Amino acid sequence: MQNSEAMALSAALLAAAGELTRRINDGVVARGFEGMRPAHGFAFARLAPDGATVTELAVHLGVTKQAASQLVEEIVAKGYAERRPHPGDARARLVVLTELGWACTRAAEAAAAEVVGEWAELLGEGEVRVLRDRLGRIAPYGPIRPAW
Repeated sequence: MQNSEAMALSAALLAAAGELTRRINDGVVARGFEGMRPAHGFAFARLAPDGATVTELAVHLGVTKQAASQLVEEIVAKGYAERRPHPGDARARLVVLTELGWACTRAAEAAAAEVVGEWAELLGEGEVRVLRDRLGRIAPYGPIRPAW
């Protein structure tokens, strides 16, 4: 593959990721979750399974612990998350999604399904599955984080 082809592919992937991020965020806001930003969604992706400490969230997002702390303060103040005692470390606090945070996460999933549904209409469901599988081989499921 020539450099120009590699750059064209890179640009297309970055444009698709940016558009997907914007559309999911727009869908979340349209469903009544005001004041949400893509950074919140990237944090929710880490908090969703079982919660996380601020340090774990910072690693996931690729930011400083101070930046992660600020983000946590923001989502706690908005009612999307809460701090709880960490079950395995008395010195640490676990940040977990509240019911409102889970509802916002479900809104993001619905918005993502709408976008991917449009891709399926354009490309066909089989092609979208192939795309998902091939992208999964290139970029195995690791931390989903913004490109700061």
